[in-house]
Amino acid sequence: MLLKNSIKGIAKLINKNNVLTTKEERYCYAVDAFNSPFTGIKPDCILFPETIDDVQKIVKYANQHNIPIVTRGAGTNMVGACVCTKGGIVLNMSKMNRILNIDPINMTASVEAGVILGNLKASAEEFGLFFPPDPSNYKVSTVGGAIAQSSGGAMSFKYGTTKDYVLSLKVVTADGELHTFGAQTTKDASGYHIAQMFVGSEGTLGIVVEAVLKLIPKPQTSNVVVAYFNSAEDALNAVNEIHTSNIFPAAIEYLDNNAVKTIEEYTHCHFKTCYDSLLLIELDGDEKSVSSQIDKVINILKTSNTTKIYIPSTKSDYDRIWTARRSSYAAATKIAPDIISDDIIVPRKYIPEIISKCRELADKYNLSMCLIGHIGDGNLHPQVALNTQNSIEYSNYINAKSELYEKVISCGGTLSAEHGIGLAKKEYLSKFIDKSAIEYMRMIKKVFDPKGILNPDKIF
Repeated sequence: MLLKNSIKGIAKLINKNNVLTTKEERYCYAVDAFNSPFTGIKPDCILFPETIDDVQKIVKYANQHNIPIVTRGAGTNMVGACVCTKGGIVLNMSKMNRILNIDPINMTASVEAGVILGNLKASAEEFGLFFPPDPSNYKVSTVGGAIAQSSGGAMSFKYGTTKDYVLSLKVVTADGELHTFGAQTTKDASGYHIAQMFVGSEGTLGIVVEAVLKLIPKPQTSNVVVAYFNSAEDALNAVNEIHTSNIFPAAIEYLDNNAVKTIEEYTHCHFKTCYDSLLLIELDGDEKSVSSQIDKVINILKTSNTTKIYIPSTKSDYDRIWTARRSSYAAATKIAPDIISDDIIVPRKYIPEIISKCRELADKYNLSMCLIGHIGDGNLHPQVALNTQNSIEYSNYINAKSELYEKVISCGGTLSAEHGIGLAKKEYLSKFIDKSAIEYMRMIKKVFDPKGILNPDKIF
């Protein structure tokens, strides 16, 4: 154990009930939602801070003794961003889970990093307010994790991602000092936007302990149009027509036939499985606006070779559809022991080429792939079901991924839209980002974390 001479010292820093050190406990924190033959090694201990002071004590001790720290929320990220590569401390923020304040006048929320996104959403809604970022796992994922990975979700098409809602952060840097970056105002042109540097930094620059987040008025109502197509081309043409028709859906989601079949078998949600592609088109606003938007969307769909249109008539029916969509990853786990969900994004006009390439690669390498995505953004999530312990299957997956990334590069896309880089994608980063940009990132990392103790080996 890396910390065999330090465990007792660390255990004295915080409540002893917040320290885990057994082999079994440490094993649980050697993995996250990233599936790979290598997903990290066991940490030496897991610590659950309850206060900012706890975090500072732990970080100062770790900095003094050159002990790696990996900060973790719910562990739902899919790129190995919160597993250990050198042992050390896992800092689990789940006990720092207080919603400190919802301010309906300024439309902000002050929260600790361990607050679950679903709880934040529910609390904001009590005041008629809305926190839009909605990764599929929002019922368990945390604010700190959303900030670390710059999470998005289906509603990103209209409302943006986590970065668009971060106003101010309290951060403990690698020396154990507490800093406040940003302001509690919706506008801020006072120098560099340092708070934004921590969004998407995957815990490599500092440990976010509190955040002030922007809220917006909650739409009065919403509904979803479910549309089936006999080809992906028809579905994408319909999306293009919606884009150019002065309609602004909250979300436009795409599911291919494999995804629909897999979800239906898992959830029994009454999806029709005989069509090539499915679109979920979410519309929100006041009741008259939503009704008008739905009418316009239906007219577009009817002229875009839609084969079947369905609109839920009850809240439970509406919830059933979105629960099914958010279950896509869980559903895919029934196909094979492991699921690897990618996260690519291209300018929207290239989506047909990317979908075609995904299907081509699935056939070429005999991969079981469910293709879903936030197609309104140009963001796709190919979900590949495989056995990562099977060397042939895993090699086929790696080859397919490399070819897909080359296609994404040729289309002007980027490596990640909302999952981050972590361990899973760092070897590909230089293909997508200018080398000088990576060097500037390394210099920024060095400024905030000179000893490299914060989430080492991630991103670069």
